[in-house]
Amino acid sequence: MCGIVGLCGYASDGDRLAQHLERMNASQVHRGPDDHGVFTDPDAAVALAMQRLAIIDVAGGAQPMVSADGRYALVFNGEIFNAPALRADLEAAGVAFVSDHSDTEVLLRLLMRDGAAALPHLNGMFALALYDRTAGTLLLARDRMGIKPLYWTAESGRLAFASELKSLIDLPWLRREIDRQSLYHYLTLQFVPGADSILAGVHRLQPGHSLTWDVAARQGHVERWWRPVHRPDDTVAPGDWPALVRETLAGAVKGWSQSDVPIACSLSGGLDSSAIVGLLAETGGRVQTVSLGFTGAGEADWNELTHARLVAQRYGTDHSEIVLEPEALLDDLTAMVYSLDEPYGGGLPSWSVFERMSRTVKVAMTGSGGDELFGNYGRWTALEGGRLARIAGPRRANGVDMARFTRDFTDRYFYFPDADKRAVLADAGAGMTTTTEWLFGHYDATPSPNVRDRVAAIDFTTQLPDEFLAMTDRFSMAHSLEARTPFLDNAMVDLALRIPAAARTRPTDLKGLLRRAVAPLLPEPLLTAPKRGFVIPLGAWMRGRLRPVVERLLAPERLAEQGLFTATLHGRWVRPHLSGEADHTRTVWAALMFQLWHRRFIEGAVGLPAAAPAEALAEL
Repeated sequence: MCGIVGLCGYASDGDRLAQHLERMNASQVHRGPDDHGVFTDPDAAVALAMQRLAIIDVAGGAQPMVSADGRYALVFNGEIFNAPALRADLEAAGVAFVSDHSDTEVLLRLLMRDGAAALPHLNGMFALALYDRTAGTLLLARDRMGIKPLYWTAESGRLAFASELKSLIDLPWLRREIDRQSLYHYLTLQFVPGADSILAGVHRLQPGHSLTWDVAARQGHVERWWRPVHRPDDTVAPGDWPALVRETLAGAVKGWSQSDVPIACSLSGGLDSSAIVGLLAETGGRVQTVSLGFTGAGEADWNELTHARLVAQRYGTDHSEIVLEPEALLDDLTAMVYSLDEPYGGGLPSWSVFERMSRTVKVAMTGSGGDELFGNYGRWTALEGGRLARIAGPRRANGVDMARFTRDFTDRYFYFPDADKRAVLADAGAGMTTTTEWLFGHYDATPSPNVRDRVAAIDFTTQLPDEFLAMTDRFSMAHSLEARTPFLDNAMVDLALRIPAAARTRPTDLKGLLRRAVAPLLPEPLLTAPKRGFVIPLGAWMRGRLRPVVERLLAPERLAEQGLFTATLHGRWVRPHLSGEADHTRTVWAALMFQLWHRRFIEGAVGLPAAAPAEALAEL
């Protein structure tokens, strides 16, 4: 696991190039504190660098990895879990390896032979950059599901890329301007979606995409090399799917457990993470597990520590628990803002889990992706007609128009309707694609004929990579911890895309198929327990400890000076929430998190430590 950075065409002055590269690389040392390396081709003004977290072939996997003839140079963030099989194929074809079992060398050799055509054969999580000195090209690529991040920016024929936005934001030629469309979407979704970041001119390479940059021509093009497509397999008997799911997930867990260092599991007590623990335990060896719980009012309604203990006891894991007062999360709030790179108004508790795990291990297994593959949180039920769907089964998707989609999807499941946003944005959202239109574009472009598959496609291509996987990557890597997501193994995703929608999920039992698949692995209470989740008391925080921060950063005078929002944001949303007249928790929280991010990254509060309290950011 690593952080990677690179520059192309920015300066022929080798000293200047090295200085920029060094600063970029140093800003993400947390992604790989074990080692670092640099490759430069001054004649072509190409430079690559990385920070390494050594997991596989600790001795032989150093980067940048350069071919023996000096033609190719590779920097790579992630793990290729089918590297042993790929290596065997390459050796059978006469390729001689230098390292003992480095997946980086396997990747380099495969790319040397096949170029971008190698990408569909990779199973794992990755963001990579391959420089071909002879061809004069730089290939950037990202894994199928978007588990590992990659930002890039190109201006005046110059290219820069990095694993994290913070590595680019201090480049002297980069404009610190807000991308208005990204801000528009953020207010509704509470995460920044799609190919454009929150900064104008800085892009994310999308999941399953590659960018090929012509060094001499100083231009590049982006291509999509993989997309999720539902192809229901009606030849499989309905009763056979559970065994297929369990067998495929077991193979994924075994493959994704390859490591030369210890592994632990994040164990929430829910279905997904508990299944991962059980399958990992069945591969042999002792498993470490970490669970998080909170004290406070209503704790019995959402606390899953009891279920987590049952799983830990069943498999004899080395189990530890973290029990926090909810407000303890506020102590690390600005550290989270700094680590996230972009504004984010979603969940925070996994920060504490990853911090605890990083004290003893470098690798963490999580259950991320299980909900998206098997239930989609039930967000398709209203589009299908609610109770009607229980009788009729998956409805055809061509009966859903924009008005229906707005009412039964966007406005139902997200946080800030398009009509309300125009009143709080200084530009009134002029020229913006509405968030509903953007989401409906994903829905409408999905070739599947039924609603459940189309909503799953939205999840796969928006919230999963841009919120959940992004948060998991940043929070884990902030603690120099590699988070692995075996539910997103190639074979597992491919299998889920084959399962007919009616067999994959149902209105009355969203994850019934997965539950039947993993039932032999889990204690009985977990199989009947409803899905739970800790609800952070954001509203109370903003009326309590964070009130002075909210009052300062969302004051009408500051909003006017900033020029992004109107006073309506304060008058209609912030003031009534603070006074207790109304509950606008999600709206005010999203605005506050944006302002904390803006204070840190745009207004230049870089002199403060990453973990400075929110109050300190507000007072600058």
